[in-house]
Amino acid sequence: MTDEWRGWREAAQAALYGDEGFYRSPVRSPEGPAGHFRTSVHASPLFAGAVARLLTGIARELDSVTVALVDVGAGRGELLTGVLDAVAARPDGPDVTPYAVEVAARPPGLDPRIEWCAEPPAGVAGLLFANEWLDNVPVDVAEADAEGVPRYVEVRTSDGAERPGAPVTGADAAWLER
Repeated sequence: MTDEWRGWREAAQAALYGDEGFYRSPVRSPEGPAGHFRTSVHASPLFAGAVARLLTGIARELDSVTVALVDVGAGRGELLTGVLDAVAARPDGPDVTPYAVEVAARPPGLDPRIEWCAEPPAGVAGLLFANEWLDNVPVDVAEADAEGVPRYVEVRTSDGAERPGAPVTGADAAWLER
């Protein structure tokens, strides 16, 4: 690590999604996020079952036997795997084309039916699901200085110390003025 100062958005992006970041580095997190915390996907198959019921209803509404399930922020594909199992157990379950949208590499041993991609696929019909996506969206942090001027907060990557940075401008300044 260095004593580099950067904005919170850039620092969080690198810490989470950079080559050595939490979600991408197999060295830092060989078991993936599930080794550090639990989400609804990990807690019970009931969540996947609920999504399977929803997907079955969507297929019915689309009048289609095949429906896409796009999981944005798919982690290691646990939700898609659970939904595929839950749909298979339903007598009225549709054929599901599953897509995992994720910045991390495809995990070994993942169900081969799951298409791994960096962006949501175009032209599919079904359900776009983003259950975990907004949990870790890097954002800028701003605070007012002693004179009341909104400034971006910078963070030092070596120790997490913060300091005021440049004044907030552009769309961010317009949003603060609302």
